[in-house]
Amino acid sequence: MPSTAGKGVMLHGVEDNTALITDTVQKLRRTFQSGKTRPYEFRKKQLEGLLKFLNENVDLLCDALWKDLHKPRQECIVTEIEITKNEILVALANLKKWMSPKPTEKSLATLADYPFIQHEPYGVVMIIGAWNYPVNLLLGPLVGAIGAGNCVLIKPSEVAENLERTIYEMLPNYIDQDCYIGVCAGPEGTSAILKHKFDYIFYTGSTTVGKIVYEAAAKHLTPVTLELGGKSPVWVDETSDMTLAARRIMWGKLINAGQTCIAPDYVMCTAETQGELIKAMKTAVREFLGDNPGKSKDFCHIISTRQFDRLRKLLTGQNVAFGGDFDVDQKYIAPTVLSNVGLYSEVMKSEIFGPILPIVPVGNADTAIRFVNEGEKPLALYVFSKDDRVSERFLKETTSGGACINDTIMHIAAESLPFGGVGASGTGAYHGFYSFETFSHKRAVLWKKHGWDFLFAMRYPPYSDFKTNGLAFLMRYRRPLPAWLNKLVIFGLGLATGYAARYLANQPTASLHQQDRSDTVPHGGVV
Repeated sequence: MPSTAGKGVMLHGVEDNTALITDTVQKLRRTFQSGKTRPYEFRKKQLEGLLKFLNENVDLLCDALWKDLHKPRQECIVTEIEITKNEILVALANLKKWMSPKPTEKSLATLADYPFIQHEPYGVVMIIGAWNYPVNLLLGPLVGAIGAGNCVLIKPSEVAENLERTIYEMLPNYIDQDCYIGVCAGPEGTSAILKHKFDYIFYTGSTTVGKIVYEAAAKHLTPVTLELGGKSPVWVDETSDMTLAARRIMWGKLINAGQTCIAPDYVMCTAETQGELIKAMKTAVREFLGDNPGKSKDFCHIISTRQFDRLRKLLTGQNVAFGGDFDVDQKYIAPTVLSNVGLYSEVMKSEIFGPILPIVPVGNADTAIRFVNEGEKPLALYVFSKDDRVSERFLKETTSGGACINDTIMHIAAESLPFGGVGASGTGAYHGFYSFETFSHKRAVLWKKHGWDFLFAMRYPPYSDFKTNGLAFLMRYRRPLPAWLNKLVIFGLGLATGYAARYLANQPTASLHQQDRSDTVPHGGVV
């Protein structure tokens, strides 16, 4: 039986993998329980190791991505390596601050106490990467998991097989092999892994598989982040700079050959705008990729024959404005724009995830907004308009995981913004601090001092109207006070509570209570 020693866990071709998976998960759990991943210095060292892996293996990663996706070197470096390195650099610069307790607002009831949030690791987490950006979408979440102090089972996509092999063989040389274990597995192996209990699962991929992951996690009440997809709409109105809009839309659509979860999926505009926009799009594609994009080294190909065949079928019966060419052997589909597409046509029923862009003429922005709201909530929404009121309408009257005004894709590059879906496009978010937060349990702590019980002594029985009113006064929400006024109020409350306690101590409470009972229960009776 294969072992977990050395590089990681290889499940491809292993018929009975139950014991191997169990041993791997138990190894990670023992390591986590030892406390090895909790110290700041350890987390910092692992993040530095991950950064070193990316810096020292640029050519190796680009070569694997070229073999899997025909991905251009610039796209490899910018959208896979540098964006992940940036996540690491942000984490290294802020990790100590993120790990420190976060004080929260005080009320009158907690003026003398210390309420705070303590971010603590979940434990053993599983990260399932995707094939379309197999470096970024696997190692990006790993940054957050390491920073938060977890042990991790790392599952790269088996579809991008060359990148999977590279991660499996090289990554263990840079990060702790007891805390972070890579596993190579197909659908059956992954399903077997998901039968085990994890403390958190992070999945990036299709909605169909996302539901399977969600169901498996629910059996153990395991929290999840699901980064899925959907049909991300674009609205272009007549006020837009058509040349600029066309360049930015086509760049967003054609990067990675449209195999991007936040790629523009379809464009809505008026019939009058459609012709000018398509002309500008055709010009943009020629500027980007030349007259024969199939010969360009700057354009990706489709990942697999199955995906290629699916995309070809979408072209059936459509009005091709330009493009439409394909090469079966190279799994190449040309940048393609479809014109006069109906809102409810076949190509509009599911996410395209390829270099095919339908243009859907609609009457106005009202129709566009209504159509967006009729479908599942998209992962991204794009609006091109010089009229800010139009952009604001789309933001106020629709819902999406993220949005970008007068551009596409670029909101993902802002590490200060969370990235994630809503509804069918996903649940949870990450990037920057939000990655750390995703992989952390926010533990609520109230630290009280000894000897300050008089400030809240009214909670104890026997109860009275005086105590009830006093507690209600203390608990009522008020705007936070300045620090100096907090201390003054504590001093005043201390004096007042002291006098109140002395007053209550002098009241014949017990005798009155006994008198009440003697009035209602006959002598010698039984209650």
